[in-house]
Amino acid sequence: MKIALIGYGKMGHMIEEIARSRGHEIVSVIDIDNQQDFESPEFRQADVAIEFTSPTAAYGNYLKAWAQGVKVVSGSTGWMKEHGDDVRRECAEGGKTLFWASNFSIGVAIFSAVNRYLAQIMNQFPQYDVEMEETHHIHKLDHPSGTAITLAEEIVAALDRKTDWEPGLVVQPDGQVQGRVVGNSGDMLRINSRREGEVPGIHTVKYDSAEDCITITHDAHSRRGFALGAVLAAEYTKEHSGLLTISDMFPF
Repeated sequence: MKIALIGYGKMGHMIEEIARSRGHEIVSVIDIDNQQDFESPEFRQADVAIEFTSPTAAYGNYLKAWAQGVKVVSGSTGWMKEHGDDVRRECAEGGKTLFWASNFSIGVAIFSAVNRYLAQIMNQFPQYDVEMEETHHIHKLDHPSGTAITLAEEIVAALDRKTDWEPGLVVQPDGQVQGRVVGNSGDMLRINSRREGEVPGIHTVKYDSAEDCITITHDAHSRRGFALGAVLAAEYTKEHSGLLTISDMFPF
């Protein structure tokens, strides 16, 4: 398969390594200093472009890739609120293809399935309140993480007693705590965030009652799982069209 890379940071380099190890060819690498290469013959020959950039650049990158007839796999977050309707319309009516996930880890896909099932069960037991915490490396500036938001939305969809999620406390690398939380979270699902060291990503969902506590956690050991998942998504996307997600590739 011929793959183009959009964004060539740590994740881009790791994706390149894994893609080559699986027998794929990297035909184009686009970063901030060679945007003109979107219109190059090398980029146009790609079966799929894998995009890991920033919330401000992602949507524009999709448009540039689609204009060249190239399908896109993207792990960029933060663009959905502003451009989600446009992307859905392009994929549904314009014949474009985007595989998007806030997290490409196979383990997170399994964890997400467990999260959805547990939330369905816990809807029957209102004595348990639910809260989330996500921990990531100090270089991650946004909070809560896109993965945490996706997990929270799955819980809100299943729990009648929760109407939406809200950001909670943020513990910065220096120990400074931002945000102010008072009392029970009520009908809002609170997501607390922590930034420390080089943690690839830890997500915890906790159901707590006066009698006991039920906790599920996904703890990533490295970013390689995310990169492998992105390459697997590219392989899947080559043979499929439209707006695709992890649940399409792993229909648990």
